[in-house]
Amino acid sequence: MAPIDLSGYDLAELKGLDFDIEQEIKRRGRDERERARARIHALAATAGIPLDALVQKALPRYRNPADSGQTWTGRGRQPRWIAEALASGRSLDEFKV
Repeated sequence: MAPIDLSGYDLAELKGLDFDIEQEIKRRGRDERERARARIHALAATAGIPLDALVQKALPRYRNPADSGQTWTGRGRQPRWIAEALASGRSLDEFKV
């Protein structure tokens, strides 16, 4: 792709372009994910396999002793109750299921 000369744009115009580009990137990402999801559904249907049989949910590895309904798989962002406990000096091992 040839370089684009942006020297004629003022700051407000550049920020507007930046916003527009970011929105387009997000839209295209959503579109690609949706196309991939549709292909996966089609493959599963063609094979006669229920989609939920292909998706394995992570089991909880940690439980809040103060509220047994609060669990965490150990993946992704730590829930607040884990983060607060660790900040107060407690060990993650104390919460293992």
